[in-house]
Amino acid sequence: MKALILLGTLKKTGLSNTETLSEFFAEHLKKQNIACKIIKLVAYNILPGTYSDMGKDDDWPKILEQILAADILIFATPIWWNNQSSEIQRVIERLDELHDEILAGKKSKLEGKAGGIIITGDSDGAQHIIANISNFYNAIGINFPAYATLSVLWEKQAKGVKTSREELMEKYRKDYEKTAETMVKQLMQFAGLPKPE
Repeated sequence: MKALILLGTLKKTGLSNTETLSEFFAEHLKKQNIACKIIKLVAYNILPGTYSDMGKDDDWPKILEQILAADILIFATPIWWNNQSSEIQRVIERLDELHDEILAGKKSKLEGKAGGIIITGDSDGAQHIIANISNFYNAIGINFPAYATLSVLWEKQAKGVKTSREELMEKYRKDYEKTAETMVKQLMQFAGLPKPE
């Protein structure tokens, strides 16, 4: 089984809360023998648009190949102004062509995959993001099970606060081990469910 985390941090360099939480969650996937890759979206040239290939210098097609090959797909995002990051929003926009195919009566290329959500922030906004992304999962044919979200809202994740990777990991391991374990089990159960005839 393969998992892919699409990391929506806006930080090209330096410590990222969302990247650290994604690494924490990846540890739990690997404990269940699930191969996991984290794609840091901001490190790629993902052109704006709503098609699977926007032409020259577009890195999205090779990312899409990995999405299609995965059994489990995780959107990982910080909270910005009560919404998912612009990097995750771009992923949704670039997957729109697959949704167009569904509207045209074709089978979803993402059907049978399980989707989860990872969120970091220092204040509320997680429920709004979960609603947005779960609605997208539903529209595109991704199974979104119960208990498939890992949200950490903590003042030490606030913009400008200097929190070390060690402090973040200590917090995640102390307070979110059970949540991560449950999330992995749910995703494993819902990935590759038999498809209706």
